[in-house]
Amino acid sequence: MTGYRKTFTAALALGIAACAPAYGDTKPAVSASSFATAVAAVDRPEEARKLDENRKPAEVLAFLGLEPGMTAADLLTGEGYWAEIIGHAVGTQGKVIAYQPAQFYTDDDAKTAWAALEARSPQVSESRYPFDVFAPAANSLDFAIISLSYHDIYWESERYKIPMTDPDAYLRGLYAGMKPGGIIGVIDHVGEGTDTRMIVDKYHRIDPAVVRADFERAGFRLVAESDMLANPTDNHEISVFDPSIRGKTDRFLMKFVKPG
Repeated sequence: MTGYRKTFTAALALGIAACAPAYGDTKPAVSASSFATAVAAVDRPEEARKLDENRKPAEVLAFLGLEPGMTAADLLTGEGYWAEIIGHAVGTQGKVIAYQPAQFYTDDDAKTAWAALEARSPQVSESRYPFDVFAPAANSLDFAIISLSYHDIYWESERYKIPMTDPDAYLRGLYAGMKPGGIIGVIDHVGEGTDTRMIVDKYHRIDPAVVRADFERAGFRLVAESDMLANPTDNHEISVFDPSIRGKTDRFLMKFVKPG
């Protein structure tokens, strides 16, 4: 058992005890059933539905406290899995900004797929930006999620034209973009060790302690953690793209808020 796993239960208990909903201490917890309609939307692509079992979107969004009417961000959105579900969940009074690095999903098929997603879920709009220059509008976001992608802020790739990025600068931009009390959910593949760029380059994983330290250094407050996406059989020392573990990695889930 890793050091992270040994301390997880205690940290989870403390995090939940310290957790106060972003919009007032008296608000009841959100039920996963509240998101059933969003996840079950008939127009979601079959390829996205296949990911639901392992990603547990209804349970994750309930844990994080997404609410109708929020302005939400799906950070490093990729194919827009979370953006589409959140778009259904926030309703007609809310909106979702799907932040997409300009280097990714530039071919015609990807553009066609995004146009189809936005047509299905008009609350969603894609926002392109250079990978290493992230600057959402100040105090504009109630909610943000970054799923299986925060580690990429430590990634550098000549092939994909990804320059070395400063995680602190990225999080300063995110902090400025969140409203006071805004919620940030972080999901990523568990890695071990503090040589983060090496771990990311070799395994596409990140140590949860590094993530917590990064966000807290930026001014965010960790209010809760969950092991709902954990897989204790994952040994953390193979790439997340290895066929033996792909789609089934050990994942951590953290909930941060911007104080205010």
